Amino acid sequence: MAVVFSACKKEDPIIPNEEELITTVIYRLEPLGTGDVVELKFQDLDGDGGNPPVITNPPLQANMTYQGSIKFLNELEDPAEDITEEVEAEGLEHQIFYVVDPLKVDIQYVDQDLDNNPLGILTSLSTGAATTGDLTIILRHEPKKPNDGTPEDAGGETDIEVTFQLTVQ
Repeated sequence: MAVVFSACKKEDPIIPNEEELITTVIYRLEPLGTGDVVELKFQDLDGDGGNPPVITNPPLQANMTYQGSIKFLNELEDPAEDITEEVEAEGLEHQIFYVVDPLKVDIQYVDQDLDNNPLGILTSLSTGAATTGDLTIILRHEPKKPNDGTPEDAGGETDIEVTFQLTVQ
């Protein structure tokens, strides 16, 4: 009898931690001194497949330092859901990586999580001489912290990865 009762016991359903849908990434760069604000924008409102994403990547000014801030949005919601708020609130479980190749820019983290590890919502980006190359932005969920500053060492799961082809002029 006991076997029958335990076999029929109702289990609580396991609800997976669903990934947030990110349709839009905006990396806003404000120059220190004179110059134009630059917004790098990735927008893919129909998700993977379908239409290609719309990518806006205006040029950066040579020999300039910019204050950077990144925003992750789900624009399929009305109003748009700001995923950045969750990334910040769960900073211990996230890190944003900025990978340049062969672009000659230097990107430094300005913000940290509660354990003083880099987060990456706020950055400082410095350009040198005129150059071209790629800037890849990767949002990782549950990376190893501390890490060596690379997504390869950090591991975790990629929430979104976008690449901008940039020109510094």
